[in-house]
Amino acid sequence: MTKNTIIAPTKPKLAFELVRPQIRKVEAQIREQVEAFDPEVAPYIDYICKTSGKRIRPALAILTGGALTGQPNSEHIKVGVILELIHMASLVHDDIIDGADTRRDEVTPNARWGNGLAVLLGDALFAHAMTMATDFNSIEICKEVGNASRAVCQGEIRQTQARFDLKLTKDSYFEIIGMKTGALFATATKLAAKVSGADEATQKSLYDAGMTLGTAYQIYDDCLDLVGDENDAGKTLRTDLERGKLTLPLLHILEQADRKQVKVLQSRINEDQFLDLDFMESISPFPPAIHYSVEHGLKLIAEVRQSLDVLPTSKFKDALLSIPDSLEEMLRRCLI
Repeated sequence: MTKNTIIAPTKPKLAFELVRPQIRKVEAQIREQVEAFDPEVAPYIDYICKTSGKRIRPALAILTGGALTGQPNSEHIKVGVILELIHMASLVHDDIIDGADTRRDEVTPNARWGNGLAVLLGDALFAHAMTMATDFNSIEICKEVGNASRAVCQGEIRQTQARFDLKLTKDSYFEIIGMKTGALFATATKLAAKVSGADEATQKSLYDAGMTLGTAYQIYDDCLDLVGDENDAGKTLRTDLERGKLTLPLLHILEQADRKQVKVLQSRINEDQFLDLDFMESISPFPPAIHYSVEHGLKLIAEVRQSLDVLPTSKFKDALLSIPDSLEEMLRRCLI
């Protein structure tokens, strides 16, 4: 199978250059949260908080706030910090479940200190994010943050339950990634709108924009795992197959496979035999499945742009739109 040279998700230059000062404040505030923990616990939290990430969720909150108010403020930054802490907590738990030893070239907490301590560290970060949400003195904001945290955890539970489940439907897949990935994107844009004083209709449109963007982002990641190049992606690929995660391209392949092919696959799973690209290619070719997934992702990106129409014209809106623009380009490069 021929692979394209596919890059990993990058930070859209316009989006991140415009709010680089605010992103630096997010980074600083994340590090400052270590001080809230017991001195015996703080070094562990500090290790997690020092890991760098793409900071897409904070960027969404800051850019949305800037588009609505003319200039991002401290409340938009705080929203970004809270959601990034939730995201970091979820990654700690993800690495435990996946048995991952490294993330972004750093040893994972579970590999460094064991699963038991890593679980508690993830829990501590979740709890701390909830505590930070009370700084807004708003039950509604606390509820939104709580709902987002619950969605992320439920998405992970459902994905874990669905591993190697050949009866998983595309509808269930979209529900799972909506929880795991879409929820935090959607909460970033909605809460930024809420603290900016936007009306309910605007909040709803921006929630939809975030949810749809997060879903499209996950579809891209699913395609990248199958057809990307590890040197360009900067991470280990082909792991979804090994871990039994049935992503959109794989579900599409199963839809096209006949009963005999599905039976062979089921037998292989039941016997704990290794799944790899060559085997999956013997059931059904990848190119049509990747093409289907990319086309679906592109449709979602068009919906993102439509939902963002609610924002007034500004440099912040233009920067926000550069995120789906960049994702569209990366999706198209997945076509093989």
